[in-house]
Amino acid sequence: MNALSLVPMFLVGLAGSVHCIGMCGGIVGALSLGGGTPAHPVIAIAVARPALQTTLPANVLRVLAYNGGRIASYMLAGALAGSLAGAGMLHLASLQVAGYWLANLMLVALGLYLMDVWRGLARLEAAGNVVWRRVRPLLKPLMPMDTSLKALAVGGLWGWVPCGMVYSALLTAMMQGSALQGAAAMAAFGLGTLPTLLGMGLLGTRLRAQMQRRPVRIASGLLVLGFGLLGLLRAANGVSLGWLDALCVTGHP
Repeated sequence: MNALSLVPMFLVGLAGSVHCIGMCGGIVGALSLGGGTPAHPVIAIAVARPALQTTLPANVLRVLAYNGGRIASYMLAGALAGSLAGAGMLHLASLQVAGYWLANLMLVALGLYLMDVWRGLARLEAAGNVVWRRVRPLLKPLMPMDTSLKALAVGGLWGWVPCGMVYSALLTAMMQGSALQGAAAMAAFGLGTLPTLLGMGLLGTRLRAQMQRRPVRIASGLLVLGFGLLGLLRAANGVSLGWLDALCVTGHP
């Protein structure tokens, strides 16, 4: 995997971050302002009130620490997925092809999910609650999230919140075939989500309202859908698409 091949993963994260706001932005500010452990995943690190301007530097540090922990957890998951695939699945050509098709079908599903056309990925998120129920109690000692170290730890745990978008990216990371490349793919994806989540952490509900507008969700969904369809076209033809290969999120088996 070269640097150019990471660009589509970054763009998938950037486009998919509108889902992060919809899923995780329900009570913006609750964690950083001393709230308890939320009952539902809530990314809540905001300083949008004039009365809090004097504490802006500390809140910025918490926002950065939180997102650093979140992206680190994505990279860990990507490394695990890549190493498992490299040790087994990717040594069989037939499974390589099946994995390539599945990874791109997941991108198609994610694109439709972002546009609210088809919400099949919600079932995967529901299944992921099995893991989240075990992780969530670990948040309790970290509340209130009043230091950067706590924010870093919360971010590291929050990366395991059930999310169909992350599962789609993980399947692509798995197809990279090694721990290092899987981690790199998830790092690119996580960095793609960073601008929106940083903005949400600092601007709160003002950004959330704009990003949840239907035209924004449709445009984001179409971008991700395009990546998936391009990959499926490449798989169906079994040939290179020339310069368009650079836009395929998963390498051809």
